[in-house]
Amino acid sequence: AVAGVAASLFGVELSTSFADSTAFIGVRALQGVVVTGSGLMTLSLVGELADHGERANSIGKANSVRFLASILGMIIAGGLYQVIGFTPIYTVIVAAFALALAGVWLYLPADESRSYGNPFAGLALNKRIITLTSFRAQYAVAVTVVRSWVSIFAGVSAARGGLAYAGLAVAFVLVAEKLTNMLCQPFTGRLSDDYGRSLFVFAGGGAYGLVALAVPFTPAIGAAIGLPETYELIVPSLLSDVAGVGAGYSLLGKLGPAFIPLLVVNGLLGVVDAFREPASMALFADEGADEGGIAASFGIRELVWRPGSVLGPVLAGWLWSQYGIATVFFVGGAFAVAGALTFAVVLTWFHGRGALTEW
Repeated sequence: AVAGVAASLFGVELSTSFADSTAFIGVRALQGVVVTGSGLMTLSLVGELADHGERANSIGKANSVRFLASILGMIIAGGLYQVIGFTPIYTVIVAAFALALAGVWLYLPADESRSYGNPFAGLALNKRIITLTSFRAQYAVAVTVVRSWVSIFAGVSAARGGLAYAGLAVAFVLVAEKLTNMLCQPFTGRLSDDYGRSLFVFAGGGAYGLVALAVPFTPAIGAAIGLPETYELIVPSLLSDVAGVGAGYSLLGKLGPAFIPLLVVNGLLGVVDAFREPASMALFADEGADEGGIAASFGIRELVWRPGSVLGPVLAGWLWSQYGIATVFFVGGAFAVAGALTFAVVLTWFHGRGALTEW
C-alpha cells in the first residue's frame, strides 16, 4: 500500500512536468497501475478483517469513506478550475498524496498473513466466481459508459447534444451520484448481509440500467414540470468581494431546465448502485476467504471489469458520433439490464431456483 501511494505521488508529479502527450499518457498509465493495485489491497484488507456475516456492511462503510474523498476532490477541483485554472489543481493533488503516504507509513500495521500456492487458478474456475463475472463483464460497460457520458452530456455544447453547463455545475451533477452512493452503502450493505447478497446484485444492476435510460430525457422532464429556460445562482456581493471574483459572479454559470432533473436522476443512479456494490464485493470476498486468497478473488473481479471499461467508451464514442448522445445511455442501460438477467439465469442454472435469496 505504501509503495502504491508513493508511486501515485511520483506519477502525479511527473504528469505536471511533461507537456508531450506521449509522456503524459505513459504517466497516466503508471498511475492507473498503482491506483488499481493499492485499491485491490485496500479492499482485500477490509474483506479479510470483516466477519463473514457483516462483510458487505464493512465494505459499504469503507466505500462510503472513498466516495466522501471523491466528492470533496470533485468539488475542490471544479471550483479551483473555474477560478485559477488547471495547473494549480495538481499541486493540491500532490499535497494530498503526500499526506496519504505519511498516514499509511505511520499508522497502517504490517500484514503478517501469507497465502501459498496459486489461489488465482482455483478461483478462476469457481462456479460462484463465474456466476458473478457473467454479470460483471456486462455491467462494466454500462457503468463506465453512463458515468463518463453523464459528465459529457452535462458539459458539452448544445450543438453536440449536451447541456453546456459550467465546470462546477458539472461537478455538482457528478457529486450527486457519489453522495447518494456514499450515504446508502453502509445501510444497503447491512441489508444484503441479512437478506441475500445475490438478490441485491440482481436488483441493483437491473435498476441501474432502467434509471440510466432517463438521463437523455432530463431536459423534457424539466420543461414538463415548469422549470425556467435559464437561471443562475449569483454569489452575494459580500461573498464575491471576499472571494475576489467580482460582483455578479455566477457560481454555476447559466443553468437550464434539465439541471435539477439530471441531479435527481444521477442521484438515483447512486442509490441503486449502492444496493449492488457492497453485495458484489462481499460475494467475491467470501469466495476468496474460502479458497485462501481474498486478494486473488478481487484481482479476478478487477480483471473482469477492465475489458468493458476500455471497450465501453470506444463503443459509446462511436454511437455518439453516428446516432447521437441519447443512444449512448440507451445502450449503456441495456447492458446493465442484460447483465442482471444473465446473472439470474446463470445463478439459477448453476445453483438452483432458490439461490437468488440464499447467497
